[in-house]
Amino acid sequence: MRFKTATLGCKVNQYETQFLRTAFVANGWEAVDAAGSPNDVDLVLVNTCSVTAESDAKSRKTISHFAKLYPNAEIIVLGCFAASNSTVAAALPNVSEVVPDKRRLVDFLRRRGLETIPTGVDGFAERRRAYLKIQDGCRVGCAYCIIPSTRPYLQSRRPDEILAEARTLAAAGYREIVLTGIHLGHYGVDFYRATPDSLPPVPDAAPLDAYLERWNRVPVEERTDLGALLRTLVDAELPVRWRLGSLEAVEVCDKTLRVFEERPDVLCPQFHLSMQSGDDDVLAAMRRRWSSAPFIEKCREICRRLPDAALTTDVIVGFPGETNAQFERTCNVVRELEFSRVHVFRFSPRAGTVAAELPNQIAPEVKKERAARLQQIANDLRERFAERFVGKTARVLVEEIERRPDGRIVATGTTDRYFSVEIPLNDAASLDNRNSLNAEVSSKTDRQTAPLALAAASLRSESLESANGVSLGDVLTNVRLTSRRGDVLSGVLERR
Repeated sequence: MRFKTATLGCKVNQYETQFLRTAFVANGWEAVDAAGSPNDVDLVLVNTCSVTAESDAKSRKTISHFAKLYPNAEIIVLGCFAASNSTVAAALPNVSEVVPDKRRLVDFLRRRGLETIPTGVDGFAERRRAYLKIQDGCRVGCAYCIIPSTRPYLQSRRPDEILAEARTLAAAGYREIVLTGIHLGHYGVDFYRATPDSLPPVPDAAPLDAYLERWNRVPVEERTDLGALLRTLVDAELPVRWRLGSLEAVEVCDKTLRVFEERPDVLCPQFHLSMQSGDDDVLAAMRRRWSSAPFIEKCREICRRLPDAALTTDVIVGFPGETNAQFERTCNVVRELEFSRVHVFRFSPRAGTVAAELPNQIAPEVKKERAARLQQIANDLRERFAERFVGKTARVLVEEIERRPDGRIVATGTTDRYFSVEIPLNDAASLDNRNSLNAEVSSKTDRQTAPLALAAASLRSESLESANGVSLGDVLTNVRLTSRRGDVLSGVLERR
């Protein structure tokens, strides 16, 4: 039996798709990655997104596309579109089942007759970094967001389970692991639904404040929270570097920052902190839980304690009622905090959210102009931030190696602060001893058997899996950054 997967949306979706792939392959199914004949596929798993109306449309289009491409295949619809539009999804061509609740993935696999159910993933097709899901669910209820309706249940994975999966990924050759979740800062809050004083447990559907009230009864240093999990992971001394997914700024606590201060060798000093607006009235209308002042102060604290930390963020422009003055305040906060990257989104009404029904919707042309202006500010800041690192050394995850038409072999990768770097590999100045993170998979046999070495080659005809001792997926720890072109850095491997 042969199956195909398609994923829309976030890193959590990508992880969950890989979990399904792992399960089907473990039970004798064959994964089909390239497009083939109509009879090549028996089952298609479409993991959907529903974060915007456009995401809904893309999910429907993807399902219909596979129904035409593989008319004899069953289609299973999973993900947030399956949760928010299950009736619509079920009526689409060739859809045999809709799985609206991600907590039921194991039940779904058993219904399909799979006997071997994995506890996690062991690799990622065509990816050089691994995602590791540690938490699911959000109950915050921002006015523009549908996620509390599609993933309302807070679920955190136990540290020993997470560490076991990380060991598997490290053994498979992955040298960067990204911890992902729907609301990372609430990792662990569901562990304390019942407290030692024998209060009745918090029900699944309880408001977030009910969870946090129990959470706050536990002394900070005794909590199993994100900081405690990071401590467990770095103390395991795996040959990987760790990166965090998106966080709320005020949830980056002292406990978490202490781990970053103590282990800069393995923790990427990049924090994606969702801001959405720099104006307090807009934040209140968005039903955000914090005003701009604690957000700004937390960003400043991070930069004080971790010099040259990269702060990235999301901003929504054109939220209903946003005035020019309020937009200007957002621009000023972005400049003040010198974000290294800003994801700029134009507000789009999402059916089923409070914001879709708000008055004073902003004209499309105004949203477009504001987005372009903020993006230009963001681009300038990113280039200025990149310039700080010219002349310094960086740790780079190798994500592509290619032989270019002029004969140069160039590795392209990502620094721990999430900047792209190009590194020549067949220039005399670049040939070097390799770093310790790669030592555990340095033998030729290990390179050939690791999943990374078997990943699909780049579409470029001159793509390579390795050159001069550097392989896809390596983390090079001694790259000297020599110049900048826009926000792309150039570097060389230094001799030791």
